[in-house]
This record gives sequence, structure tokens and C-alpha cells, in this order.
Amino acid sequence: LQSAPIGRGEDVSPIASAKARRNERVTQPVRALIWNEFRHERNKDEVRKLYPHGMHVAIAEGIATQELVVDTTTLEDPDQGITDERLAKTDVLLWWAHVAHKEVTDETAECVHRHVLSGMGLIVLHSGHDSKVFKQVLGTSGSLRWREAGEREILWNLEPSHPILEGIGECIELPHEEMYGERFDIPTPDELLMISSFQGGEVFRSLCTWRRGHGRVVYFRPGHETHPTYHNAEILRVIGNAARWAARRVNLEMTCINPAPKFSVR
Repeated sequence: LQSAPIGRGEDVSPIASAKARRNERVTQPVRALIWNEFRHERNKDEVRKLYPHGMHVAIAEGIATQELVVDTTTLEDPDQGITDERLAKTDVLLWWAHVAHKEVTDETAECVHRHVLSGMGLIVLHSGHDSKVFKQVLGTSGSLRWREAGEREILWNLEPSHPILEGIGECIELPHEEMYGERFDIPTPDELLMISSFQGGEVFRSLCTWRRGHGRVVYFRPGHETHPTYHNAEILRVIGNAARWAARRVNLEMTCINPAPKFSVR
């Protein structure tokens, strides 16, 4: 009897089947939704000049690829842009907010929280640290120190092998940004990927990840509205990488059930 040559024929092993299923999932594009309150761009000339169509559009145009399909919505849209039906078709939600946190309804924040627990990814950007969504998902106040002085920020890459930091060098330097300083009231991150240092001497945990339920959560600090941060290719690369990393793997409703036994208990 002759054994079949290694590498010939079809591999029908369980490992090969699992790999094929993973590859099939990878071919499906990630569905991202960018939510922006869209107030500064309409009310401040200096912001409108930087982002004439809104920061959400600048980010969308900067991260969209064949593998990452991006849609946008704003606070002024029907249902504040957030519904169960829409989030059920969203793999990762990106959230930018600043002056309209209190206008976001508790129902909207709860809807986002529920979908994160079921598996949707969430990326909170910059001043979204004070949003109802961020505080509800993480369970802390999100408070921090801040200063608008247009000072230099250096974001130091702590984990260059992490998928979110693929293609990013030792650091990213932004010549002008708003300062955020510690203490940042967040739960201890599962992963601390970048730390920022500022011209005035402060440091800040600027790229963090957590798991909540079945969902992955990312916070990324840069993005003050009066600076062209969302036109920076490296910042956009981090956001795009984060969207792919945080994308939904499952869609499992988090409920308590009372199932019948699978096997006899007698």
C-alpha cells in the first residue's frame, strides 16, 4: 500500500475546515458606522474650514477600503442616527461628540450599550470620553484634565506588534493638539497601546482597549475639532486598523434564559 503524498489531494481535516470558514469570514467587508454630533462644523468657521463636510466625512474618506465599508450618521438624523435595526447591521461604531452629550437620549446610549454587549465593536474618539455611551459602557466618569493651548503631542507606540498599530512607527507627532492629562478616570485597560506626552509636561493614556460582553471597545485620544488631526494619515491608519480589530465577531443577545436540559436529569 502506498500512502498519499503530503500536500496532494483535498484536506478535509477539522483544522482545514475551520481555516476555510475563517477565510470566508475575512472576505466579508467590515461594516463601520461613524456617529458625529456635527455641531462645531456648522457653528464655527475655523472648524468648517478644516472639515467642510464634517469630521465624520473626513474620517470616513480616510479609512474606507474594499475591506472596510463606512457609513455616517449624526445627532440630527431621525432617531439620533441610532436604531436597533441599524446597529444590528453594524460591525463597529465610531463615536465623536463634545458639546451635545446631554442631548443624546438615555435610550440611544442604552441601544449602543446593548449592541456592544452582543458583539458590536465601539471606538470612542477624543472628547467622546465624556459621552453617555462611553461612561455607560465602561462604568466610570471618563473625567480628565484638559487645556487648549495648541501644543505638541507625541503619541508613543507601546505595542508595535498589535494589529491596531500595524504600519505605525515609534511614535506619531502632532504639532498642535488639545492637551489631555491624567488622571483619566477609566477602568484599567485590557491593553494600553499608546501613551501621549505633551509640551506642557502632562502624559495621557491615549489608546486603550477593553472587552465588554462580546464586544471590543477602543478609546483613541487625538481629534480636537480646531486642528487638522483627522487629515493626518497616521491617525487615520490607527482608526482604520482599530475598526477592523474591533469589528463584530458574533451577534449574541445578552439575556437570561431558562432552557430545557439537553440530557435527561432523571
